[in-house]
Amino acid sequence: MMGLLDNIHGAIPEIIILATACIVLLAGLFMNMTRATVLFAIACLGLLLSAFSSFILFGDKFELLGGLFSIDLASQLMKIFIAICVGLSFIYSRQYLTEIKILVSDYYTLGLFSTLGMMVIVSANSLLTVYLGIELLSLPLYAMIAIRRTSGMALEAAIKYFVMGSIASGMLLYGFSFIYGATGSLALIDIANAIAVNFQDQSRILTFAMIFILAGLGFKLAAIPFHMWAPDVYAGAPTPVTLFISAAPKIAAVGVLLRLLTLGFSGITEIWQPVILLMALLSAGIGNLLAVVQTNLKRLFAYSAISHIGYALFGILAANHAGYAAALYYILIYALMAAAGLGLLVLMSNHGFEVETIAQLKGLHKRSPWMAFLMMIVMFSMAGVPPTVGFFTKLLVLKALIDTNWTLVAIFGLIFAVIGAYYYIRIVKSMYFDIAEGSAIKLPVISKTTMSVYSINCLSLLYFGMFPMWLLTQCLNSF
Repeated sequence: MMGLLDNIHGAIPEIIILATACIVLLAGLFMNMTRATVLFAIACLGLLLSAFSSFILFGDKFELLGGLFSIDLASQLMKIFIAICVGLSFIYSRQYLTEIKILVSDYYTLGLFSTLGMMVIVSANSLLTVYLGIELLSLPLYAMIAIRRTSGMALEAAIKYFVMGSIASGMLLYGFSFIYGATGSLALIDIANAIAVNFQDQSRILTFAMIFILAGLGFKLAAIPFHMWAPDVYAGAPTPVTLFISAAPKIAAVGVLLRLLTLGFSGITEIWQPVILLMALLSAGIGNLLAVVQTNLKRLFAYSAISHIGYALFGILAANHAGYAAALYYILIYALMAAAGLGLLVLMSNHGFEVETIAQLKGLHKRSPWMAFLMMIVMFSMAGVPPTVGFFTKLLVLKALIDTNWTLVAIFGLIFAVIGAYYYIRIVKSMYFDIAEGSAIKLPVISKTTMSVYSINCLSLLYFGMFPMWLLTQCLNSF
């Protein structure tokens, strides 16, 4: 049994985030709104140092904390992208938070503690660590959604998310208890070994446990039929919180699903594949169909997120190294797309006016040609139009399905992608071909630094579309 402090340097990214969250929490007690810049700088510096430390450890593989925690290429890659996406959320939300007088210290502190939970999840090597990480991820989000106390919609959304999240956590814990009863262990590697030896004797209890585990994780993923909280939470939460929820937590949710299915339950694919198949088809199909009829942008992005989770699940459904790599690649890129898409809504909202409907984007190319061009890149990437990276991500997951004889599922996935392209292109059409109405919002003054970061975020979708091999190679080497 390894010591708790062996290889503790592998937890430096998490230690940095924890220290930063504590510093921001304490500093917020002694600083008023005029010192919000200091808190912002501390939070972003902590995220930058955490991402850099993960990059320094890139490629190393070892365990720590007595085997509860595992450092490998996949976890390091996800931590880097989690830190980037959270940093983007903070940068885009800075001006908005100041204008509507939300306590920035609360937003940054809760966001950092949730980030810590995400990083714990993607390195979890035990069911105990998985559960603790999920709770650490979820609890701050409940408070973040209700951070605007004067908003009835935000409070309603927070209660819905809390109730649904509590049910999901209970189902997940119930499934874990059955796994422990069947295998006598909480460590993922030991669970895999026990399943390999006693699968025939424990097949019924393992099937029962997997249904509960996948249902619990389905809530965290917002995969249909466990999606009912997502549209209301996206629409009801303050836009900066919606931005935060839409990006980095998706990486953590898919990451923990990959860890469980590839490490602990790799020997029972015949049990979990049918559940993943159902969730993937329903999410990709119904998610796209319901998004078509939406006029509220945040609800549209909620159903869009559901459909994209379906495509990530298609990669997992393939149940081979190429499929897992495609799923990881898909969710990393989706997080960048979601940060850019909802980032525009945050940047354009100002002085109490919210960008909520597609109609408010009419004629955007005349008011801000550059912003319209960047948003067009994001929409084309989400729709899967070449040469953006969204085309390549969908191609990879569909190819993984075809290579494993899931050809019919791949055909359905292609049909759903064509349906999904409609509502993304509708937004582009509204920006470029429709005349602005009275509901169109006047663009606020955006700082050059924020605009530069947003431009890099959007243009990266073109870069990864034309030069995908480095990131794809790292994803392939992760499994």
